[in-house]
Amino acid sequence: MPTAAEMLQAEFGSFADVVRAHAAERPDAGAIATVDRKLSFAELDAYGDLIAVGLQRDGVPQGEAVAICGLNGWAYAALWLGILRAGAVVAPLAQSSTPEALALMIEDCGSRLFFADRAIADTVDIPAGVTFVPLDEEAGFEAWLPEAGATPKPVAIDPGDAFNIIYSSGTTGTPKGIVHSHLMRWRHVTAYGGLLFTPQTVSLQSTPLYSNTTLVNFLPCLGNGGKSVLMKKFDAREFLTLSEAEGVTTAMLVPVQYKRLLAEPDFDSFDLSAYQMKFCTSAPFAADLKADILKRWPGGLVEFYGMTEGGGSCALRAHEFPDKLHTVGQPMPGHDIRLIDEDGKEVPQGGIGEVVGRSGTIMKGYHNRPEQTRATHWHDAEGNLYIRTGDVGRFDEDGFLQLMDRTKDMIISGGFNIYPSDLEAIVIEHPEVEEVAVIGVASEQWGESPVGVVVGPSDAEAVKVWANERLGKTQRLAAVHIVDELPRSAIGKVLKRELRESLNL
Repeated sequence: MPTAAEMLQAEFGSFADVVRAHAAERPDAGAIATVDRKLSFAELDAYGDLIAVGLQRDGVPQGEAVAICGLNGWAYAALWLGILRAGAVVAPLAQSSTPEALALMIEDCGSRLFFADRAIADTVDIPAGVTFVPLDEEAGFEAWLPEAGATPKPVAIDPGDAFNIIYSSGTTGTPKGIVHSHLMRWRHVTAYGGLLFTPQTVSLQSTPLYSNTTLVNFLPCLGNGGKSVLMKKFDAREFLTLSEAEGVTTAMLVPVQYKRLLAEPDFDSFDLSAYQMKFCTSAPFAADLKADILKRWPGGLVEFYGMTEGGGSCALRAHEFPDKLHTVGQPMPGHDIRLIDEDGKEVPQGGIGEVVGRSGTIMKGYHNRPEQTRATHWHDAEGNLYIRTGDVGRFDEDGFLQLMDRTKDMIISGGFNIYPSDLEAIVIEHPEVEEVAVIGVASEQWGESPVGVVVGPSDAEAVKVWANERLGKTQRLAAVHIVDELPRSAIGKVLKRELRESLNL
C-alpha cells in the first residue's frame, strides 16, 4: 500500500484510502475533536469500516445515496468516511430545512437510510421504505453498527463516480441536488496539500457539514492528515475559546461570523497566535471587515469566490494585496474566468458582464435535473464548457475581479443561499395575498435578510407570522410591506430594483 504522501501526489486517489493510510502511519494522531468525543485516525478509520459494513449489510449498493441530517458531531464525520468507503454517495441535508423539504430531498436522492438527529426525524414524514437511524443518540447509532472488527467488501472508485449530492435549496419547493465527483473532491483535497493543509493542521469547523463551505476545509484537512475540530453550532465565544485551547491553525468562516467574532468585547485578549491562515466564502465580504481582520487576527486571510456547482473560482490573498480588498481576487491556478453579455458573447477588456468559469472542478450536474444543468452551461468558441454564475462583475487593470451585482435574485443570509422564488411560492398561498415579491435587504446581523412585499392584505405582521411558520429557519422573513401594486416591466416582470428604491430598502 502506498504511503499517504505518495497517494496525495497522484492525479487521482480515494479519500477513504488516504484516510486509511494516515491511520496506518499515525494511528494515535487526532483526527476528529468535539466537545464530547475525540477520535484518533485509527478510531475514525475503524468507524469508517463498520459504517461501510453496515451499509453493505443493509443492501446499499455502490453509487446509491445515503441521507444525513443533523448537527456537527463525531458520528456525522465518521459517516462521511464510511459512506464513501462503501462506494455510496453522501447526501448531507440542511437541518434548517422544513420537514416537507427534507422528505422531498430524501425521496429525490433515493436513500434507503436516514441518519438524523432525533428531534429532526420526529418532525419529518419519512418516505415509505426508508429506515431511520439516530445520529445524536450514541447508543442507537452504535446499535446499528456491526460488531467491532468487521471489514467491508472492497469497492473500486472511478474518478467520475459521484462523491456527494449537496442540495442548494432547503425549501418546500423542488429540491436541486448538486452532484460532485470523486475527482472533483480529490482535487480539492490535494490543491493545497503540503502548504495550507498538513498533518500539523488543526482546522476548526463552525459551519454545518452539509455545506460546501465547510467541506472545502473539512475534507482537505482530514485528507492531508490534519485534525478537524467540530462545533455543533457557531458561538463566537466558544469559537475563540476552542481556537486558543486547541491551537487552531486554520478555519473557514462566512463574513457574518467574522463580524460577530471581532465584535466580542475581549476578542483581542484571546491567544490566536497559532493561526496560519483563515478563509472566507459564501457571501459578500466588506473591505473594511477584511482590513479589521488583517489588523487584529494573526495569520493570512484568503477569500474564495466561486459556486458549489464549481466552474471557475477566484482567490484574494488579502494579506498580500491589502489594496485589493474591494475585489474577490484573481482566478485561481488552472481556473479560466470570463465575462459575457446578455447574448452570450465575451465582453471586451474592462467591460462588465456575467461571470462564467471553467476548471477541473465542475459538478457532474444537478441530480435528476438535466434541463437545469444545461441552463448553467456556456461554451466558448472551441466548445469548452463553462459554468454560469449569475453574478455580474468586471476585471480591473491587474486582473482582479470586482463583483458589481447579481443577475439572480438570490439572497445570501448568514452564508446561506435563499431563493426568493421559493419564499414567494409559500407567501402567495396566504388567503389574502394577491401578489408577492421577496427581496434581500442589508442586515447588520446576517449580511442580508429576506423581506416580503405583498399586495392585498391589511395586516403585514400577521402575514409575516403566517409565512414564517411555514418557512425554514434560514428563510424567515425579516419584515413584510404592503403595497398597492408591484412595479412591472412591459413583459410583466417584477422590477425588484424599483421596488427596493420605492420602499427605501
